[in-house]
Amino acid sequence: AVDESELLTVPDGWKEPAFTREDNPKGLLEESSFATLFPKYREAYLKECWPLVQKALGEHYVNAALDLIEGSMTVTTTKKTFDPYAIIRARDLIKLLARSVPFEQAVRILQDDVACDIIKIGSLVRKRETFIKRRARLLGPKGSTLKALELLTNCYIMVQGNTVSALGPFSGLKEVRKVVLDTMKNIHPIYNIKTLMIKRELAKDPELRTQSWERFLPKFKQKNLKKRKEPKKKNTKKEYTPFPPPQPESQIDKELASGEYFLKERQKKRKQMAEIKAKEADAIKRRQEERNKAFIPPKEKPVVKTKKASTEKKIDIEAIKEKVKNAKKKKLGALPEEEVKLKMAADEKKKKK
Repeated sequence: AVDESELLTVPDGWKEPAFTREDNPKGLLEESSFATLFPKYREAYLKECWPLVQKALGEHYVNAALDLIEGSMTVTTTKKTFDPYAIIRARDLIKLLARSVPFEQAVRILQDDVACDIIKIGSLVRKRETFIKRRARLLGPKGSTLKALELLTNCYIMVQGNTVSALGPFSGLKEVRKVVLDTMKNIHPIYNIKTLMIKRELAKDPELRTQSWERFLPKFKQKNLKKRKEPKKKNTKKEYTPFPPPQPESQIDKELASGEYFLKERQKKRKQMAEIKAKEADAIKRRQEERNKAFIPPKEKPVVKTKKASTEKKIDIEAIKEKVKNAKKKKLGALPEEEVKLKMAADEKKKKK
């Protein structure tokens, strides 16, 4: 008996053996070709690096042609091509070159353990301004967010126009696609980057490889989204019935139901007059009540008794008398009596002289 977990696990460092000519000695029966267009601004760069592209594809026996008039690149298989998947890799290579990926990175697609993914983000957001903001959020300040994502996923990422080109291992491409789509859905990439950092640390522990990581991963809640206000008047749809609504009663039907229809003209007039007199009496009564309101005296407030001044503290009359005498002798701002007499004598002497 063999444990199922051992059958499903892949040993560390294991690689698929390389596909050689011995695996397919007779080659391919049919010729396959792929072509792609490239923008005008890529023409100069492609013209410069095209000999290198031809050399890299020549090792896999795939022909490459550059048409500058039509603005297209074409790759085709030859009789010597033995790897049937080589043409698919060549197709991905020219697609990456058309999407502004440099040749040094794009040529890695010809390796067995490297794949590519071109994510279209142009149609995910309606407004152009919002799209530009979210694309800038993916790049981060001075490209820091994109650099962090590249380190965590081991992928090369190029954001260009309405597409995001990613190049790297399959597991990394899956994470890159998730982060890019979430960013376009207004979920900040920092949340996904935090999750990837935790996963990277958990993968190092051999005991946790077979366990679920849900308890370790953070759960972020959306807080900034405003709830839609409910309308004050809710229009509730009535249940559909095939039958038309009942016809409203006419005046004659009402009179027949109450028995007024069979009364004589005099009795009808008498009843009408009685109703009019009752209404008049009610109106007179209401008017009289409104007039009488002016003659109703207002409610008087209760009189609050003032407290008498407390005579507990005894006044010292003798001390007050002394203060008054001293004040009379010493007037504020006036000279003492002796100085006044001396001044008057000095004035008299001056007059005599």
